[in-house]
Amino acid sequence: METFAPTERTTLKRLAKRGNFDRHVVYGILDEAFICHVGFIVEGRPVVIPTAYGRVGDRFYLHGSAANRMLRTAETGVDICVTVTLVDGLVLARSAFHHSINYRSVVIFGRALVVEDSREKFEALRSFTQHVVPNRWSDVREPTDSELKATIVLYLELMEVSAKVRTGPPIDDEEDYAMPVWAGEIPLRLVAGVPIPDPRLAEGIDPPQYVSDYSRTVPDGDPT
Repeated sequence: METFAPTERTTLKRLAKRGNFDRHVVYGILDEAFICHVGFIVEGRPVVIPTAYGRVGDRFYLHGSAANRMLRTAETGVDICVTVTLVDGLVLARSAFHHSINYRSVVIFGRALVVEDSREKFEALRSFTQHVVPNRWSDVREPTDSELKATIVLYLELMEVSAKVRTGPPIDDEEDYAMPVWAGEIPLRLVAGVPIPDPRLAEGIDPPQYVSDYSRTVPDGDPT
């Protein structure tokens, strides 16, 4: 399917026109960002934890130490909520009330399951590295058996998902457009700096192109 089916939890109650269930839009946001926030309840209290993630097709992967409280809680089958946000710009209106932010965000609801299959677990870990730094995996040492055992990998099936997007200029009250106040957008983007070599890096090893040309801009929403 090209779109996610809206549910009671993913249907926007406010500013519904910003909602988007297109699979390519959702995947485009997930593939450009690399930090998510995972919300869950533990011992009757809400907790939200930032973490990296990976995606392979319709599966959204989380990973960490086998002792990680977030993952240990999530694997018990509790409902979790995952959010991902990209900030594209600041929107300056003529009135304080109508200032805003241009953004793209995704919200995922579901219950995480443990990846039991060793091959899928390995591929999920590969997806984390490739997601953060494309082409890196082929250059590095792969995880050892002991490292794999020390790591827990969970997945969410991407089913109950929605995106929310704001673009464009400020929307002022009609009478405010005549005010002599600058209004518009300040675009923002994540820019990589000059790579800093490890102090213990051996001489003669130059950064590969995927490091020197690093960027978070990725093709829109490849569903695979």
